[in-house]
Parts: sequence; C-alpha cells; structure tokens
Amino acid sequence: MELSVLEHGKAGSSSAGGCSSSSCGSTDDQLSHLPDSIRAKVQNHPCYSEEAHHYFARMHVAVAPACNIQCHYCNRKYDCANESRPGVVSEVLTPDQAVKKVKAVAATIPQMTVLGIAGPGDPLANPQRTFETFRQLTEQAPDIKLCVSTNGLALPDCVEELAKHNIDHVTITINCVDPKIGAKIYPWIYWNNKRIRGVKAAEILIRQQQKGLEMLVERGILVKVNSVMIPGVNDEHLKEVSRIVKEKGAFLHNVMPLIAEAEHGTFYGVMGQRSPDPEELQDLQDSCAGDMNMMRHCRQCRADAVGMLGEDRGDEFTLEKIEQMDIDYEAAMVKRAAVQASIMEELDEKAAQKARLANVSVPSLTEGRISRNYRSVQMAVATNGGGLINEHFGHAREFLIYEASPEGVRFIGHRKVDQFCVGNDSCGEKESALSGSIRALKGCEAVLCSKIGFEPWSDLEAAGIHPNGEHAMEPIEEAVMAVYQEMIAAGRLNGEKALFQANA
Repeated sequence: MELSVLEHGKAGSSSAGGCSSSSCGSTDDQLSHLPDSIRAKVQNHPCYSEEAHHYFARMHVAVAPACNIQCHYCNRKYDCANESRPGVVSEVLTPDQAVKKVKAVAATIPQMTVLGIAGPGDPLANPQRTFETFRQLTEQAPDIKLCVSTNGLALPDCVEELAKHNIDHVTITINCVDPKIGAKIYPWIYWNNKRIRGVKAAEILIRQQQKGLEMLVERGILVKVNSVMIPGVNDEHLKEVSRIVKEKGAFLHNVMPLIAEAEHGTFYGVMGQRSPDPEELQDLQDSCAGDMNMMRHCRQCRADAVGMLGEDRGDEFTLEKIEQMDIDYEAAMVKRAAVQASIMEELDEKAAQKARLANVSVPSLTEGRISRNYRSVQMAVATNGGGLINEHFGHAREFLIYEASPEGVRFIGHRKVDQFCVGNDSCGEKESALSGSIRALKGCEAVLCSKIGFEPWSDLEAAGIHPNGEHAMEPIEEAVMAVYQEMIAAGRLNGEKALFQANA
C-alpha cells in the first residue's frame, strides 16, 4: 500500500508544502488568510513570499554609498564583480542612471516586480539620492514595487518621506535588543555629527530601530526584519529579538547566517569568528518560528543584484550596455502586465488545486494500516525557477533544501555550491567542486534533479545521499513527497519495512 499525497497534505498542513503558518516564510496558503490589501502587496514580492520567489524577479540599485554605522560583519566593496554578499557592487549609480537601468531591466525581464535600494551603504544615510530615485521611479515606472533596506538609525526621521513615495515594504536589520550584545557587533555609529562607540552607540541604534519599526507599522507599511546570526554573540539572543519585533507588528523575520570568510576583509573574518553551519541556522529559525513567520529563502544579495533570487544578471545591464538600449517603457509595461498576469493565473490555479486536494475526505495517517511514526527526511532540489525540478545536478549553483515528514513538505533553506559541470577539463577543479557540493548537502538523504552523470551519482551514493532524476519537470513539493513515499515503501526510514509489509 502506498501513502498518498492527499493523506500527507491533510495531516495538519495549513500552508503550501505542508508547513504550519508559523514555521515558514510567507507562502501562498498563508497569503490567502491575509486581508486583500496586504495580500496584494506580498503575493508577487519574491522577498516577502516564498512561493513568489520561484516566479518573480527583483533588482537592487546601488545609489547609496555612505553608511552611518559600522558593523563587524560588513566590508563595503565598490567595482567588485567577484563576491555575492550585501555591501558589494560593481557600479555606484546616480539617481538618473539608476532609473534608466531599472527601466532597461524591467523591459528585458518582465517578471521583475520589485526595485529595492539596499546600499552599498545605508539608503537613509543618503536620503537625497535615495528619495530622488524613488521619486523618478514613481513617475516613470509606476508598475514596480519600491522597497528599502536600512539599519534603522535614521529611520524615524524618514518614515513620512517613505510613506509619501508609496513604499509598501521596508526591511530593518535588527541584530539585537540588548546594548551589551550590540556593542560586540557595532564598533561605532555616526549620530548627530558625532562618532559614538560602545554600549551607548548600541543603545541609540536599538532605540531608533524600535521607534522606526513602530512608526512604519502604524502607517500600514509592511516590515521585514533581517538578523545576522553570529555564533557565540547573538545566536541565542535572536529568539528574544524575534519575539519583540513580532509583538511590535513586523510581518516577517529573516535570520541570516554570518558571512565571515577572511578574504572578504571584515573584522569578524579577520578575527576568525566562525559562521553558523546549516543545522545551527535551521534550529534557530525553527526556534524563532513559534513567535514569527520566518523567511528561509533569502540569498543575501549584492547591493546591485538583478534577476531571480539565487541568480545575478547584473553583467547584462552595465551602464555601457544600457546606453545602447532603446527602451519604450509604455510598451514594456503592457508586456509586463501580461506576463505577470499569466504567472498569477498559474499561482491561483496551483492554490485552487491544493485547496481541492485538502478538502478531499481521506483516512487519517493515524488510522488503519498507515503509521505516522516515520521520521522526517531532508532532500536537496536542483531548480532554475518556476517551482519545478528543472536543473542538471552539475549545472546547479545552489540547492533548495526541503523537509518531508508525515505532516507534509516544507521548505527550510538553500545551500550554495560551485558548478560541477563548467566546461572545464581540469579533473582537480571538477573533483573539488563535486566534493564541495557533497559537503554542502550534509544532512540530506536524497538529491532531486533533472539529470545527473554517473560520476557524481556514484560519489553521492557513497556519501549516503540518494540521487534521483526520475521527477524531472515535476512540481517540487509533489516530487519531494513522492520520493518520501518511495523511501517509506522501501523501508528506508528507521527500519519500518517490516511494519509496512506486515500491515499491507
């Protein structure tokens, strides 16, 4: 007897893929319970909706070079094309250049719905450049959502201006609510024309962040809180941060891993502060999830990122290249509207299908011959978008990680890797990339992809990870659940084969 997707989908699942409303990022089923005014702000926003990030793109424009605080995990780099992390850009733009670039990208990538300003410094420490960019985009590209990401120090003074520009989404990076912990993260802030250090600096920053959060919520602006998980510094404390920002009305909490490679030149990197491993990050996210909707699909983008989350097409839109483009944006808006409407139709149909399945009367997993005492399983998925398993193992730059259990399927994160198949004949480089991929998939028991070669197949099996190319072009969550059923039927989950056969 085979477990059905219906049975799993019925077992306590309230959101897309079967996660509870408090355990995931903002998924499509969660959105269905929101007021229409809020759902409209989120449903096509790839950073605020886990479902949307499979279909919609975003871009950042680097118009804000200056910053008013220093973080031990940050080292801003300009004219840099080789690193993918916040604070890094290839070109710093003027507002006019930024607007021209946005229109070029939007015309070329019609599923791009969101424009954000996130640096490379702090947008609100560069208010003239930031708000001039927003002013022009409001007039010239009214179909694009506008967002801003800030450390919050200058936020209270800018809330009215943000509201005036119809900005519906603001991200605040809040790493602590305890000044003593803050003093370990921020060496200084620049406040009222003075450089202030230590606990006093952290007290001011925390006060401004909390005040800004409250003011934004009062005006109906959706707030996402970013927090950097720094092992041994604020990791346990972030549970308290999550509780407090939820109480004050934040919409989403994004707990991100510290990036601390020494070559990036940050204080933490040079001093040997370690980054959290994936298991530590997931455990903390799960601990915070009881108090807050969690974002788990963040890619910690560059300040000039372009394209879908997980990709960067910035090289296609350098200043030199966009100068050669002839953009008819009024015509582009017509095309953009049609493409985005088609995507929304697809998403609505998927949501309706899930609703129909959830309403079908099926036996409970706790009744009859089916045991619910199966452990959960993590699986890695290679995808290049669209919510499908549509990427060759060797071409993947990242894998999405899903957890399957009797409660359903939930998305829990992503892991970056180097491409195994890059057209390079160097055996050493290929072996290194493959070894790195296998290390990155630690804890996963299966990897789902569209195709996979014999060599990586053998090495994955030797590492205890089962390769699976049998679900190519299938929806991710359905395929993950199908493989989970196969594992149960094969008795691979803690020796349940005897129980399964005895009761079949």
